[in-house]
Amino acid sequence: MRDRITAFLVLLPSLVAVAIFVYGFIGQNLWVSLTDWGKNPAQALALRPELRFVGLDNYRELFTGFVDMRFRQSAVNLIFFTLFFMAGSLGLGLLLAIALDRGPRGEGFFRTVFLFPMALSFVVTGTIWRWLLQPQGGVNVLPTLFGLPPLAFPWLTTRQQALVFDWNLLPFYTALVVGLVLLYVAWRAHREGERGRRFWSLLSGGVLLLWAFTLGRSTQLLPYPEPHGFSLALVGVILAAVWQMSGYTMALYLAGLRGIPVEVLEAAKVDGASEWQTYRHVILPLLAPITLSAMIVLGHIALKIFDLIFAMAGLDYAPTDVPAIYMYLLAFRGNQFAKGAAIGILLLLLVAMVVIPYLASQLRKEVRR
Repeated sequence: MRDRITAFLVLLPSLVAVAIFVYGFIGQNLWVSLTDWGKNPAQALALRPELRFVGLDNYRELFTGFVDMRFRQSAVNLIFFTLFFMAGSLGLGLLLAIALDRGPRGEGFFRTVFLFPMALSFVVTGTIWRWLLQPQGGVNVLPTLFGLPPLAFPWLTTRQQALVFDWNLLPFYTALVVGLVLLYVAWRAHREGERGRRFWSLLSGGVLLLWAFTLGRSTQLLPYPEPHGFSLALVGVILAAVWQMSGYTMALYLAGLRGIPVEVLEAAKVDGASEWQTYRHVILPLLAPITLSAMIVLGHIALKIFDLIFAMAGLDYAPTDVPAIYMYLLAFRGNQFAKGAAIGILLLLLVAMVVIPYLASQLRKEVRR
C-alpha cells in the first residue's frame, strides 16, 4: 500500500500539469469554438470580450457556409495528402529496406544517406524542395542533361485538379468508406473469434452502407454544386514529405526484416515457395505490426502538417491549403478565434480517430497476454 501511495505522489505533479496544460487548454479551446468570438470586430481583440454561446454554428458554417469554401478545399487537400504521403513513405521505405536487407556493398553509407533527410526540419526540407521545383530550374531542367527539352510543369503554382467530386456527396462517401472499414473490422473479429465485436461492427457497417445507398446521395450540404478535388500543386509537397520520411519507414522495415528468424524463411523455401510467395505470405504478414505503427506515426504527422507547406508555398495560396493553414489565417489574421478554435477541435478529432483505435487494439492484446 505504501508503495502505491509513493508511486501516486511521484506521478501527481505530472498528472496535474497534464490536466491543466493539455486537457485544460483543450477544454478552453472547445468552449471558444462554441462561442461567437471574432464575429464582432469591436470585441475580437478586447481584453475581456463579451462572448455569446452559439453552439455548433461555427462547425456548421465551416462545412456549409458560403464564405468557407476554402476550408472545404483544404480538408479535401488534407485527405489526399495523407493518403498519398502515407502510401509513398511506406512503399518507398519498404523497397529501400528490402534492398539494404540483401547486404549490398556500402550498406552503412546508403543507410545513412537514406536516413539523413529525417534529421532535417520540415522548414529546411521545404526550402530545398521549393528551389528544386521552381518553374525555371531544378527538376524541370533535368531533361536537358539528356538533350531533351525542359519540363514546363508549374509544380507549386498550378491550379489543376484531379479526382474532382461534388462536396454534396461528402456524406455518401464518408458513410461508404466508414461502412466498408467496419465490415473489414467485422471480418477480422470473425477470424479472431470475437463475437461481440463482430456483431456490432457488422451491424454498424450494414446500417451505414444502407443509409449511403438509400439516402446518402440525396443529402444536400449546400444548395448548389461545389466541386473539389486533389490539387496537383500538392504533388511537389507530397514528394518532399515522402523524401523526408521514407528513411524513417526504411529503418523500421529493415529492423523488422533483420528480426525474422532464418528458420522461417528456410522453411518457406523447403515448402517450395518462390521469392515472391515468401514475401507475400511470410515476410509481409510478419511486418504488418510495423506497418500499422508506421501508419499511425505518418498519419499523425500528415494531419497536423503546417511548416512544410508554409515553407514551400506560403500561406496565401489556396490550392495548397490544409486546415492548419486556414486555421492560422482565420485566427491570427482574421481574428476569428472561435472559428479557428473549431478547426483545431476538428483536427484533434481526426488525430484521435487515428490514435485511439490503435491504442485500444494494443490494450486488447496486452489483456489477452
